[in-house]
Amino acid sequence: MLIWLLAVSGAWALAFAQYRLLSASGGPRATVPFALRGTALTVILALLFDLPIGTARHAVPYAALDVSASWRATGDSALWQRAVSSADSVGGDTLLLVGDSLRSGKAPIAPADAATRTAPLVERAIGSGRPVVFITDGQVDDPERLAELPSGSRVVLIEGIPKRDAAITSMDTPSAVVSGDTIALLAVIAAGGAGAGAGTLDFTLDGVPLAGAKVDSLAPFAERELRLRAVVVGAPGVRLLRAVLHTTPDATAANDTLFAVLDVARGASAVFVSTAPDLDARYALDVLRGTLAVPTRGYFRVAPGQWRTDGAMSPIGEADVRRALADAPLAVIHGDTGLFGPPRGLTRGALTLIAPPTQKGDDYYVTSAPPSPLAAALAGMPWDSLSPVEIGSPGSDHEWIAVNARRGRRFDERPLIVGTSHPRRIVVVPATGLWRWKFRGGRSAESFTTLWGSIFDWMTGDAHDVRLARPTAAWVRAGEPVRWRRGSARDSMATIILRRRGAVGSRIDTLMVRFTGESGIGESAPLPAGIYETHILQAGNETGNAPGDGLLAVNASAEWLPRRPTVRSGAVGAAAPSGRAPRARTAWWLFAIAIGLLCAEWLTRRQIGLR
Repeated sequence: MLIWLLAVSGAWALAFAQYRLLSASGGPRATVPFALRGTALTVILALLFDLPIGTARHAVPYAALDVSASWRATGDSALWQRAVSSADSVGGDTLLLVGDSLRSGKAPIAPADAATRTAPLVERAIGSGRPVVFITDGQVDDPERLAELPSGSRVVLIEGIPKRDAAITSMDTPSAVVSGDTIALLAVIAAGGAGAGAGTLDFTLDGVPLAGAKVDSLAPFAERELRLRAVVVGAPGVRLLRAVLHTTPDATAANDTLFAVLDVARGASAVFVSTAPDLDARYALDVLRGTLAVPTRGYFRVAPGQWRTDGAMSPIGEADVRRALADAPLAVIHGDTGLFGPPRGLTRGALTLIAPPTQKGDDYYVTSAPPSPLAAALAGMPWDSLSPVEIGSPGSDHEWIAVNARRGRRFDERPLIVGTSHPRRIVVVPATGLWRWKFRGGRSAESFTTLWGSIFDWMTGDAHDVRLARPTAAWVRAGEPVRWRRGSARDSMATIILRRRGAVGSRIDTLMVRFTGESGIGESAPLPAGIYETHILQAGNETGNAPGDGLLAVNASAEWLPRRPTVRSGAVGAAAPSGRAPRARTAWWLFAIAIGLLCAEWLTRRQIGLR
């Protein structure tokens, strides 16, 4: 009301100034146009400031229903019927279905969405200014967004009776190994709201038993890690690794199995040898495996003449290590790089030499990345926030410098990474202490991964030309985008043909994946759960029978996993009022009135002789 009083006072004051103070003629005859001018200015100011023209109306709330598959995880069909009835009782004019997308319509017979994302619901509610009544089972992926709903919104939580259930929530396995290697398997087991009974966890490889372990009973919502080791044997190729959890009783069978893809090769594509194992060697080997996703073997010298394989720590002869280095397409030597003789003469493929200084030296701080083949990948590195390293002499046999460092942040500058591109790719890192970056975590750890990842990715640039795009992870879940790593550094796009195993009619889908940025990673839309045969089309091969056909394991969505509710019943939201008065600009007739008043004023002024 106050803003209306100000608008009326301002409009009539302006009209008075124009007619009574500034006009020397007109007298009483100007009363009518004066009144028309004051009224017109009042309407114009109301439109200019979009003033309210009525009382606030209570907005009809949206009824929003969670339609994710988590309703079915307990096996209680009555729970979903209660949710549908609750949504119908809201009495709204629109039913919004909230899952991996937002849409309006009727409640489905059985909810099946692979996620519960409330962000689209919040955006729609804010845009319309209407409150929301959200009916859910409590397993929301982004519960913090509900606080942004308009005031007057509320959450209705419908919970069933907790049941005993156990699930495999995640699994950590290598994506590529060499036949005969011992691999480490990590599975995370979680219990439902009533806990879980004892049982067993079994791993199979293409249906052949690989490893197993007993599982003890778990408290409600408890988690446990199980670590196993197994020897991978059999013919090389793309194999299907399966983990199965058996407990009694068990409410949900859909979360008891997890599939992953394991690429078993005849020989290693990358060999990492360390004569003086330390944290630099350990962390760099982890990045090598994660970046390339190729069969990688590591060998550590634990004493003069005594070597152990990475992982299983089984003994291996020095002659076998030497032979592996000589045959590897990519060789990495850490420590005494001349132990087997001149490394450039021993190896035939790409070579990385990590040569720590032999004596304790001063601290050097990384300062810049000069122009080099690695410059694009290293752009944006937080050099100023990284821990110091110790640097030795890189020698003079190099073509370019990738990273520079200065002693004590002063003028004594040394190269941290140097390299050669011809006749083959060689990188030399004469430093130690890079492990501190990884150890600190956060952006510093990301910098460690970026540095070594860019080195190893560039080192295998030539080999990438004969490889195909492949998934970045050994397994994914339904509802999650599938991430792909390009095969060649020159590839900007890949055509991927998918055929789902066991699908009726052998349906074939084609994906177009674009790779952006220096990371060489592209994403495709989420896929339904299943095992997919993948065929990558290359230029000049349009048949879909390109070499390197593989598998993609898409597991049941995370909605089937037992989780604590992330929301509670009650009022939510305070970002905007649930109802608001109609505004002046929404009334078209006010524009017509303003124009009519101004025209009438002009006519009356002409009649009394005023211009």
